[in-house]
Amino acid sequence: MMADLKVGLAGVGMMGRHHARVLKSLDGVELVGIADAAGDKHGVAGGLPVHQEFDDLLAMGLDSVVIAVPTGLHEEFALKAAAAGVSALIEKPLAPNPESAERVTKAFADAGLVGAVGHIERYNPALQQLRARLAQGDLGEMYQVVTRRQGPFPARIADVGVVKDLATHDIDLTAWVTQSDFATVAAQSGFRSGREHEDLIAITGRLRNDAVTSHLVNWLSPIKERVSVVTGERGAFVADTLTADLTFYANGTVQTEWDSVAEFRGVSEGDMIRYSFPKAEPLKTEHENFRDAVLGKDADIVTMEQGLATVRVADAVLESSRTRQAVEL
Repeated sequence: MMADLKVGLAGVGMMGRHHARVLKSLDGVELVGIADAAGDKHGVAGGLPVHQEFDDLLAMGLDSVVIAVPTGLHEEFALKAAAAGVSALIEKPLAPNPESAERVTKAFADAGLVGAVGHIERYNPALQQLRARLAQGDLGEMYQVVTRRQGPFPARIADVGVVKDLATHDIDLTAWVTQSDFATVAAQSGFRSGREHEDLIAITGRLRNDAVTSHLVNWLSPIKERVSVVTGERGAFVADTLTADLTFYANGTVQTEWDSVAEFRGVSEGDMIRYSFPKAEPLKTEHENFRDAVLGKDADIVTMEQGLATVRVADAVLESSRTRQAVEL
């Protein structure tokens, strides 16, 4: 019987407290301490040591650490973890800009440590099902990927706008689900809430597989929406990550009697299937995979290289919104 991995948690804000809950329930790991300069506001420690300084947490002889501090602090904390020989799961985005993300990625590679990024949508059961079905060719040729991520303003965010906080989910999940990287992006942004960062963005893009993408992201909407639609020659998949549902709308081949419609050599409505599958909590699946990676087992983690690619695309999106020009990647 192997001893449990000793795990620390840095940052116990909105996301950190969920990490704490899952880590405490996870087989094979022991949460041994937390660090947060603001203390334990949500009362997640439950008798565990609470450190003001990250260095004091690292000094506990950790096997791995979860870094859930504001994005601007990711590089500083990650480099300290790498220097201490501690593997790390860093909340998304990996870092505030590509240069910073490159330094973090290199530090973990050079130290031979496991570095993962918390792009939690990848562990959503609907998207895992979608990726598997696309990989086995259920859609045929892929034409278009559309995502919508809208909702009310999250009080938890102060240091970045919607691109880094929210659109990074869509950038990562689109590249992962389709197994194709972004080739080009163009974007329009809006500043409506009187803050220095953008609070809405519309992104169009093209993937290396030639599929066209569209991503609408804002935190100004009373409608909460988390939808990804992939359209191809055999129909369309709709994944709702709020409910973890995946639905397939088949491209029907039935001939229509109506002459004016029949002349259009396109598609017609076919069968609709809503798939049934187990729905594990994404955060738990994320932590299980990170634990297994640290133990040297086969595991599906979001690597720092993939996290870096997402930061590069996000940076190109912001550049495009500033210059009003499309940006090649």
